[in-house]
Amino acid sequence: MLDQTETVVAKLSDRAETLLRSTLLTLLHQAAEVHRAHHDVEDIQKASLLSIKTGGCPEDCAYCPQSAHHKEVGLQKEHFMDPDTVVQLAARAKEAGAERFCMGAAWRKVRDGKEFDAVLEMIRGVRALDMEACVTLGMLDRHQAQALADAGLSAYNHNLDTGPEFYSEIIGTRTYRDRLETLNHVRATGVDICCGGIIGMGESLRDRAELLGVLASFDPVPESVPINALIPVPGTPLGHLPRTRPPEMMRMVATARILMPNARIRLSAGRDGFSVSDQLLCFIAGANSIFYGDILLTAPNSGLSLDDILFETLGEIV
Repeated sequence: MLDQTETVVAKLSDRAETLLRSTLLTLLHQAAEVHRAHHDVEDIQKASLLSIKTGGCPEDCAYCPQSAHHKEVGLQKEHFMDPDTVVQLAARAKEAGAERFCMGAAWRKVRDGKEFDAVLEMIRGVRALDMEACVTLGMLDRHQAQALADAGLSAYNHNLDTGPEFYSEIIGTRTYRDRLETLNHVRATGVDICCGGIIGMGESLRDRAELLGVLASFDPVPESVPINALIPVPGTPLGHLPRTRPPEMMRMVATARILMPNARIRLSAGRDGFSVSDQLLCFIAGANSIFYGDILLTAPNSGLSLDDILFETLGEIV
């Protein structure tokens, strides 16, 4: 299902690169037309993200402060959260306007046992609030994906991060194939896939195009595609890199929208450095979801007050 031929991926990557290289005004106009044809442009989903287990991850992802390999970050490791507390926080997020509640654990791979059982309890609790429930837990086996589906999980997040050629420059503890296998397990259960990537990690424009080419080759495409900009964290191998410029995010959002018309494109990490006007252009380009609140796992996000200004700006003048 996710194993498309290299020819299909190459053709989609070529198209993505052509779009990414086109003039910005032309690209935004084309993306806006696609977006309007497939979505209500006023439907922007607010999602809230909580780290239910922070730090100590055995993966070596070069961008991530939660990796146990990056000891200079100084991130304090936190124990697994209590399900009742998580559901209470989900209820608060709903009161603040969130429609989806996303929970992340700094694991390499899900292990059967009491912590996984607690995740299932969290999912059931969030769904009982009439919210969408999404988790990101690392790699999964098929029976674990089915258990998540049986608990009522709305979506599973497992990002590809970057294109396949650049991937080994960022992560050495698991392969691209490992990620695709987990996504296959999730898709087989009927749970939605949330899968995107990160820009600003030193990759080339072609690498960005290949990421989008792989995602667009999925059949069906991911229901949710988060586009993240690197937040450089001191102590990580990528901590010295500059912040991504807003037009780069606009181009990625617009190209993703054109290639995957029906997906929900999520303006995700990195927008804390963007102005309201920058974010409005990303919405025009086809983004129709944001993470709403102060923290994205362990990285800063636009605070609720700034997001309130953003949505006030989007609102109708009366």
